[in-house]
Amino acid sequence: MRFVTFGEIMLRLSPPGHLRLRQTLPGSLDAIFAGAEANVAASLAMLGADVAYVTALPTGPHADACVANLRGLGIDTSAIVRSVEGRLGIFFVEPGANQLPSRVTYDRAGTSIAQAPPDAYDWPRLLDADSWLHITGIPPAVSSVAAEATVAAARAAKEAGATVSCDLNYRAKLWNWESGTERKALARRVMTEVLDFVDLLIANEEDCDDVLGIRAGTSDTGKGDLDVAAYPDTARQVIDRFPNVRRVATTLRQSISASHNNWGAMLYEAEGERALFAPEVDGEYLPYEIRNIVDRVGGGDSFAAGLMFALNSPDYGAADASLRFAAAASCLSHSISGDLNYASRAEIEALLSGAGSGRVVR
Repeated sequence: MRFVTFGEIMLRLSPPGHLRLRQTLPGSLDAIFAGAEANVAASLAMLGADVAYVTALPTGPHADACVANLRGLGIDTSAIVRSVEGRLGIFFVEPGANQLPSRVTYDRAGTSIAQAPPDAYDWPRLLDADSWLHITGIPPAVSSVAAEATVAAARAAKEAGATVSCDLNYRAKLWNWESGTERKALARRVMTEVLDFVDLLIANEEDCDDVLGIRAGTSDTGKGDLDVAAYPDTARQVIDRFPNVRRVATTLRQSISASHNNWGAMLYEAEGERALFAPEVDGEYLPYEIRNIVDRVGGGDSFAAGLMFALNSPDYGAADASLRFAAAASCLSHSISGDLNYASRAEIEALLSGAGSGRVVR
C-alpha cells in the first residue's frame, strides 16, 4: 500500500518550556514544521511505510528547508507544488499545564495552499487501486479554493479505486471564507460533499457534533466526561448518513487537566456492526492514564497514522490488533515534544506488551 496525504504544512513556533509568548517575546522561539496531514505522513514514514505528501508551498529558502525536512524523514516530496504565489503559514503554540489549557494562534491567511487550484495537483500520477489517500477537514476550512481541491482529491482517489480516509478535524478558528455563512454550517456543507468519497472516517465526539450534528450521548468534553457507551451509536448514525463509510474511528480523550488525560480509542465497522475499544483489560475498556503530558498537539494525527499503518500491515491487519497499535502509538506521542510522533515501532510494541513503566532502557 502506498499512502498519500494532502494538506497544509506550516511553521510552528513555541516558547521554550512552559513559558507564554508574552514572557518570551522579544526573544527566541522553538521552530519546527508541522501540519495535520504532514504529521500523519511523517509517522507513517517513520513506521516504515511508503508515503508521499502533497501540498502547495512558496519559493524561497524557508520553504526549501521545509521540503528538506520532510524528505529527511523519508517522505516522498516530489508532488509538492512550488509557487511564487502565497506564503508559508505560521502557527504559535503555548503549551498548557495543569488547569491552564494549551493555546494555538494561527497566522495563515494568504498561504499557498489557499490559492492553488484543484488542477495544480497531479492526482492521476499519484493514485491508483493500490494507494490510500488521507485528507482532513483543515484545508477546506482555509479557503474556497482549498475546499475545491480537497473535494477534487477525494473524487480522483475514488475514480482511481484508492481507499480514502478523512479526519474531520473541525477548527473553530477557521471556516470563515464565506461571508454570511455560519462557520459550522459551512463546514457541514463542504465536508458532507467530501464524505461521499470516504471509506474510513476519523472523528472525535466534538467533530461529529460540530460538523455533522451527531452527539455522543451525554459526553461533555469541557468537563472531561465521556459517555463511552454512546460512541457506537454515534458511529452507526454516521454510517447511516454516509453508506460508503465502512469504518468510523474516534479517539477517546478524557481531559482531567492539561497535564493529565485518559486516552483510548474506538473503531466501529459497518460490516457486522461491530464496535472495538482499545486498550482493554479482560475485555473491558481501560484507557491509558497519561499523567504528565509533554505535548498533546498532533496526538490525533499519530493515532490516524498508526491505524492506517496497522490495517495495511501483515503483522497486524485485523481490526482489533490495528486499533490497539494505533492507541498505543498515539499514547506515546503525548510524551514527545512537537507535533511529530518519533516513537519507534519497537517502543509501540513494547507498550502493547505491557512495558509501560517508563524504566530506562539500557
